[in-house]
Parts: sequence; C-alpha cells; structure tokens
Amino acid sequence: ERVMCTRTKFKYNCWDFVFTCVGLPLFVLDVVLDVLAAVSFYKERAYVYLGVLVLFLLGSSLLTQAYSWLWYSYDDFERKTKVEKLIFDGRIQSNWLCFLFRRHAGVLEMAVQSFYKKIPDPENGASRHTGSSADEQEPDSESIAVSLNHDLSMLRIIETFAESAPQLTLMLTIILWACAVGSASAIAFAVTTYHRSLRSFLVDKKKQNITSSVIYFIWNLVLISSRLTALALFASVLPCFIFAHFICSWLVLFFFAWRSKTEFMESPCGEWLYRATVGLIWYFDWFNVAEGKTRYRTVLYHGYMLTDICILCAVWCWKMSTDPPDFVIEPTYALITAVCVVVVYILGLILKVIYYKSFHPNLDSDEQQSVDQVDFRMMSSATEVSAHYNKRMRKLAKNFYS
Repeated sequence: ERVMCTRTKFKYNCWDFVFTCVGLPLFVLDVVLDVLAAVSFYKERAYVYLGVLVLFLLGSSLLTQAYSWLWYSYDDFERKTKVEKLIFDGRIQSNWLCFLFRRHAGVLEMAVQSFYKKIPDPENGASRHTGSSADEQEPDSESIAVSLNHDLSMLRIIETFAESAPQLTLMLTIILWACAVGSASAIAFAVTTYHRSLRSFLVDKKKQNITSSVIYFIWNLVLISSRLTALALFASVLPCFIFAHFICSWLVLFFFAWRSKTEFMESPCGEWLYRATVGLIWYFDWFNVAEGKTRYRTVLYHGYMLTDICILCAVWCWKMSTDPPDFVIEPTYALITAVCVVVVYILGLILKVIYYKSFHPNLDSDEQQSVDQVDFRMMSSATEVSAHYNKRMRKLAKNFYS
C-alpha cells in the first residue's frame, strides 16, 4: 500500500486540541456520575435498576475493550506514546490492558507535544522546536495525535451507544435528571468529536469551521433526545416490553448491517462484532457504514425511526389513559407530550437537511481520490518518513463523504 506522492500531513488544529482537553475530564465526570448513580440505587434499595445500570456499564466496557484489543492486535501492539509504553511492558500477556482512559491520555500527550514543538520564537518569529536536526527523525506528533484520536473517537461512539444512550433512557424513565444531563452531554460530545475526526481526512479542504460542528452537535442532540425520550416513555408504562422491542429492532437492523457488506475490521470475527455494534448504534441514531450515495438508505432509516417513535408515543398515551402507572398525567398533557416528541424529531430532520445542504463537504470524483490517497508512506532517497493515518477511520471517512 505504498505509493509515491507529495509531502502531506494531518493537521491538529486548535479546536481539536480543545475537544481533546475537554474529552478526558468529561470521560472522568461520566465515570463519577455512573458511580454516584449506582450508589444512589443501592441506598434506595432499587436493586432492579442497579442491576440494569451495572449491566449497561459492564457490557459497554467489555465491548469497547474488545474493539481496543482487536485494533491493537491489528497494529501488532505498536506503542506510539509514553503512556502506552508505561502501561505495556512489552509482553503479549499484558497487551489486554487497553483501557479507554489510557487512549484519552495518549491522545492528550501527543496533542500537547505537537503544540509544544510549535511554540513561536519571539527572536526570529519562526516556530521554535524542542530539538535540533534530530527532530526530523522523530515521529510527527501532530499526525500521531490525529491518528490516535481517530480510534478514540470511534471507541467513544461505541461506548456512547452501548452505555450512555441506554443509561439515559433508564434515567429518563425514573426521572434522574442530573445523570440524564450527564449522559446526554456524553452522547452529544461523542458524535461531535467523531464528526471532527473524520474531517481531518479532507487534507485539501480548509479547516473545519466551528459553526459546522455546532450545527452537527445540535441536530444530533435533537434527534437522539427525541428517540431516547420516546423509548423512556414507553419503558415507563411497559418496562418489560422495552427489552423485547430492542431485541426485535436490533435483529432487523443487524440484518441490514450484514446486507451492507461492511469492511471495517481486519478479521471475520471482528467484522461480525462490528455489524452487531452497528445494529446497536442504529437503534438510537443513524451511522453511515457503506460506500456510495446513502440518501435513500438514510431516508428509509429515518422513516422507520419516525414511525417507531410515533408507535411508542401512541402506546404510552394509550396506557396513560387506560392503565396509568404510579404517576398520573392528564390525557391532554400526555397527548401534548407525545406530539412534542414527534415534532422534535421532525425538527431534528430539518436541521440535518440544513447541515447537509450548507455545511457537509460532498466530494466529487477527484476529491474522493484524494481521500483514497491517504494510504501513503512519504519516501525520500535517504530516509522513509511515515505519514501516520488510521486505515479503519479512512474507510468511515470515505463512506461519510461519498
């Protein structure tokens, strides 16, 4: 996969650096809120809710660690940061230590290093580097930071829809607003950083305007909030049937993920795990996994979601009027709530259309070829300098911008 081309590097801009710095404390805050929620359930002796919460936490943790380990194994457990070298002692037996926190710390390390190496020198007005000519042989910390952030952003997406989205549904069902806000923030932040991560592959495009990320953040937050609220309303009146609803929906979505013939992982078992994960993500939000125009698939998906939300809200209204649970809401207010949930989802679709019309950089054939050429190694007569890139996220970038 080596081709000759001009020297090009991934750039790690200021906004991505800010997102990286915010991501680590937000990750820690999310963990703290999870612990506080578990303690609260235990003190209230709400052992059923505690069991469900622990199931979400353990399940999402195992899933993300499985992906993290598989990706390290695909890369022969290559260690690019000091954090990795500190945790990995070089033995294969220790290579299962692929904690998400370590990935956050590794990205932050390389991001800080890349900015430190570009501190302006007031004497000559040029960029002052930390070393001499030896720096030319050191790994490009800026490109490494972008490459590591690609894997991290994908792991955030997986963790978000395996933990935060189900957890938010649970919190909304039992009205724990503090934890619900924390989970909603984690979801919105994950999809936004994933979006910015994919944008780095468009090396010929101008740097991503923060307005684009804001619009992307808003329409995803609106769509996901509407979807999770509908699930929470349904679960509040038919808690047992929400699991049946998930299983049935997931099987349908998993089938379509399989029919999409994804090629994301580098092993057959990993690919089936990925398709199952895509089915999980699709249960909450759209995720592009195949090359080519996806307009009709996206319309079909959102039509299915909108229909499902209408059915969930209709069932909730019916149960509130015929067999209400412990809390009682007037039928009129219940109907208004259900209609608002549906309207909010439609509003999110409108915002999504605005984003794709005004902010999404659709690639023509020449630009698509430039994305393909991210698979390069820069070569010179004396030395070979690696332009770091992430093969997995390149595939997703091609899907996203095709």
